[in-house]
Amino acid sequence: MRSDMESILADERELSDIVCDLAERICSDYSGKDLVIIGVLKGSFIFLADLVRRIDLRCTLDFLSASSYGAGTVSTGCVRIKKDIDCSIEGRDVLLVEDILDSGNTLFNVRNYLFDKYRPASISICTLFDKPSRRTADISADYVGMTVDDSFIVGYGLDYDEKYRNLPYVGILRPEIYT
Repeated sequence: MRSDMESILADERELSDIVCDLAERICSDYSGKDLVIIGVLKGSFIFLADLVRRIDLRCTLDFLSASSYGAGTVSTGCVRIKKDIDCSIEGRDVLLVEDILDSGNTLFNVRNYLFDKYRPASISICTLFDKPSRRTADISADYVGMTVDDSFIVGYGLDYDEKYRNLPYVGILRPEIYT
């Protein structure tokens, strides 16, 4: 799969450093609070696993699956909740963890859905990668691991057509792979 990469954006060591920095900031900001961490599946699962192992706080962990993508590389604009949360978040502080904040459409809709349906005290967003050049929704992350340009990146949970998630690094996919 390495031959499908144009270049490596973040290797295992760089990803580990990013995760450690984010965990330290989250621990500082949520010390003494009733934190619920919600991973947005599928892309966040590797990042989330590494992140929560470095968060030294009492917290609850849950998952939600939502998507605005089909098999392509462009959001359809229609967000579907495919798996809802199981725990109660009413009156609690929520941290949504996502692999990449791209158009923002999915997270914008997920955040609004959670506020409307479950009434948490707060919702913050942690993303490993932020791609602001593609943003179409009015949303930003509170915790950003790395800001990236408009390259198509895969690995460490990020995929193209359900492939490449298992890479231990994040690479820039060669355009001829996805065009």
